[in-house]
Amino acid sequence: MSAHPVDEKLPALKMATTGLQHVAAMYAGVVAPPLIVGAAIGLTATELTFLTGACLFTAGLATFLQTLGIWNIGARLPFVNGVTFAGVAPMLAIVAATGDKDDALPVIFGAVIVAGLLGFVAAPFFSKAIRFFPPVVTGTVITLIGISLLPVAFGWAQGARPTADDYGSATNLGLAGATLVIVLLLRRFTRGFVKQIAVLLGLVVGTVIAVPLGVTDFSPVADADVVGFPTPFHFGAPQFQTAAIISMCVVMVVSMTESTADMLALGEIVDRPADEKTIAAGLRADTLGSAVSPLFNGFMCSAFAQNIGLVAMTRIRSRYVVAVGGGFLVLMGLCPMAASLIAVVPRPVLGGAGVVLFGSVAASGIQTLVRAGLDKDNNVLIVAVSLAVGIIPITAPEFYHAFPETARIVLDSGISTGCVAAVLLNLVFNHLGRASDARDARDVTHPMEAGEEISGATPARP
Repeated sequence: MSAHPVDEKLPALKMATTGLQHVAAMYAGVVAPPLIVGAAIGLTATELTFLTGACLFTAGLATFLQTLGIWNIGARLPFVNGVTFAGVAPMLAIVAATGDKDDALPVIFGAVIVAGLLGFVAAPFFSKAIRFFPPVVTGTVITLIGISLLPVAFGWAQGARPTADDYGSATNLGLAGATLVIVLLLRRFTRGFVKQIAVLLGLVVGTVIAVPLGVTDFSPVADADVVGFPTPFHFGAPQFQTAAIISMCVVMVVSMTESTADMLALGEIVDRPADEKTIAAGLRADTLGSAVSPLFNGFMCSAFAQNIGLVAMTRIRSRYVVAVGGGFLVLMGLCPMAASLIAVVPRPVLGGAGVVLFGSVAASGIQTLVRAGLDKDNNVLIVAVSLAVGIIPITAPEFYHAFPETARIVLDSGISTGCVAAVLLNLVFNHLGRASDARDARDVTHPMEAGEEISGATPARP
């Protein structure tokens, strides 16, 4: 019997190119947090390069755990792991609260280690929440993942830095548009292997186009070292402060919530639905990867939703392809010069490709919702309200500005709030009291109107 596509081992060249495509899709997301936090601490350029390489290295290790797995650790799905953006705000708060900036990273690392270990213990209990994720919930969350990521692509399309003079310029937007068109043309008019690596080819061609426009910066390659190992505890031994630990534990809960949603989304896309055992194993990989990451000077790790879009678009479902991508991440962590090659890709080029990737995630969510039973009035309300709650941080970023910083860690994540809203509304409408109402089980009406049955023939007028 042939292997499931998730367990399929592809030819070496195809594994390498598609694995590299996964790295290209998530590279900016991995390097951004260390650059932001390192700049806030005041690290030198050399130290920033070291911190960034360490995060790439630990992302590769976490990806190995997730894709290949050991014992009951790892979802064994085509899942890329890397530094979670959810931790950036609380880490900046820790930096601001630390008097001696030399202690900031050790305090952060100590908090991440504790949060990771606690999360590892809690993983099997957290995974039992799977029964609260029927298609109406998972479809909503998958759609929100795609919608939440699209602003990232739009930001990339405008340029690398909002403070730059060319941010949002016609050149940058044109370059993003050209990359998008190239990817679409390759997807439309090519076949087989070329069609599957359309995003990678689009990034290469887009970068070549950017060279005469003066957008491509090759200085990262010139300044990078050939070899560099992320020495354990390079910035000092971890320090354990209660406030920092509590803050990062909250981030861990958010990260586990998003990872659960991501695993459910990916399971639908690759036709291997994630059950309770899979989710528990995946969460163990996330949390163990996070606990180990600070040993090599990395931050908290979590699943990368943007790579789900790549799987959905290419239909290459092999977890070994992503494991190869993890190998590239490890090599880039050990070879800063290799890591800097992907840094050459201009941000607008990444933005053009990101529109396709992240839009594919949202489209996958809509496909799941189509199968979720939207002919039921209750499900329509669940989707409507949950999407609205999840979109708040995107459309009104300051909506929760009056809330405490700890609360905002959760509230400013549209994926988390939308997921919680969908789960609670599903419980209220489909499991408590009114779930036995036959009319609710069959009918869909306008949310503001009393319903008439629409599944049968229209009653004759008197």
